[in-house]
Amino acid sequence: MSTTVLLVDDHELIRNGLRLAFERDPDFEIVGEAGSVAEAMSAVSALKPDVLILDVRLPDGNGLETVRRLRAAGAAMGIVILTMYTGDDQLLGALEAGASGFVAKDAPVGEVLAAARHAAATPQAFTASELADAMRRRLSPPSGPQLSPRERQVLQLLADGKAVAGIASELYISASTAKTHVAKLYEKLGASNRAQALMIALRMGLLSPERPG
Repeated sequence: MSTTVLLVDDHELIRNGLRLAFERDPDFEIVGEAGSVAEAMSAVSALKPDVLILDVRLPDGNGLETVRRLRAAGAAMGIVILTMYTGDDQLLGALEAGASGFVAKDAPVGEVLAAARHAAATPQAFTASELADAMRRRLSPPSGPQLSPRERQVLQLLADGKAVAGIASELYISASTAKTHVAKLYEKLGASNRAQALMIALRMGLLSPERPG
């Protein structure tokens, strides 16, 4: 029997992409979509899906708070948080709220499907690819800026001489997403351009001196 899935995201384009990915897999059946917290709560009650794929930021509320509400009401379904906001606070917040999994929106499709399978099989057991690293950082915060795994990738690509378009191509993300990652990286490093960012990263030991371009 197929695992039933409810998609919740306020961007129709993202829902369409997710629907196509799930529909290609015979193990899943999309039973509904929602674009807000209110719609999601109504759909959960009416459709009783096995798995809920839930964005963090919705027009009328927060996905993590929605997880808490559902768990407090006794909902036992699998809940996967799918978001572009992948910092430690969001990841650990999903764990604390009672989610079953946490996946970045720019993750491979296979990772989303794997998280949904996990959520359907063991809704109360949390999974996230960066959970161990996030826990380690939380328990032993490093001195200096805390870069996410994606920001470390972007930093190395900057060091390799890649421009925004090259970073986007290398990481299979949009140019606007790549630009956002670069801007956040500069902000964390206190830099205003590539050269400053690379020099600061070198001083902080975030880059090997042999590799920056």
